[in-house]
Amino acid sequence: MGEIVMAIKCTHVPSMLISEQPGPAHGCRQAAIDAERELGRRALELGVDTFVVFDTHWLVNAGYHINNNAVHKGNYTSHEFPHFIQDLPYEFPGNPELGDLIAEEATAMGVKTRAHRVPSLDLEYGTILPMRYMNPEGRIKVVSIAGWSTFGSLEESRILGEALAKAVARSNSKVAIVASGSMSHQIWENRLVEEGFNTISREFNKQVDLRALQLWEEGQWATFLRMLPEYAEYCTGEGKMHDTAMLFGALGWDKYEGKAEIVCPYFESSGTGQVVVSLPVA
Repeated sequence: MGEIVMAIKCTHVPSMLISEQPGPAHGCRQAAIDAERELGRRALELGVDTFVVFDTHWLVNAGYHINNNAVHKGNYTSHEFPHFIQDLPYEFPGNPELGDLIAEEATAMGVKTRAHRVPSLDLEYGTILPMRYMNPEGRIKVVSIAGWSTFGSLEESRILGEALAKAVARSNSKVAIVASGSMSHQIWENRLVEEGFNTISREFNKQVDLRALQLWEEGQWATFLRMLPEYAEYCTGEGKMHDTAMLFGALGWDKYEGKAEIVCPYFESSGTGQVVVSLPVA
């Protein structure tokens, strides 16, 4: 019988790569990099064999979709930020058995989900960047789930998360689930985005982000989840915060009893609010 042993909400800002390179931005995202490396260390210590990533950079228009390749391998250039991420090599093993179970359970619960084994289906950087730091040697398998359903509901994403928990229980896998996306996500308008590299675009968004994280640290999940739909709308949550709905669906939604650990403190990046958080799993 498998189990979920870790749950994570984390940033995937492209400036993490810039932070690795010589120049004026060198080291600017070191705290986030270190936090994700630390979570990778913990994953190995706990015997995690699979990361399941809810990727808000994988946008889908109909149904729910899983990248279920046996091997994820490629050289990635971002269509969104080709000047930040280009020719980035990656290679991770997959877990097709688990991906099939997730699709089966979700579809049985009324959320049509397809698990794809298509070699030309690449990963998006919402998966590649967290795995670069959490799974640098590719020792842990990766299953990537589209975390931005443009016409899906947060309720459907909650159900997918619940289905994932059922699938994991049917498997032999020790799983870490990763909601890869920001808190608020109102990127600066084009003429201001470069000078806003380390700032947030709206003070309102920042204050709501900080209040949300306070609720997480206090374990006030019912309150947070009641505000989630409006939070996603008014603060332009990345991927409409489908990744967050999937995460808490897998954890039991408002029945979850843990309290968040802020592994990387909240920071501002190109108009958005970012963080790395560990959610303890009993």
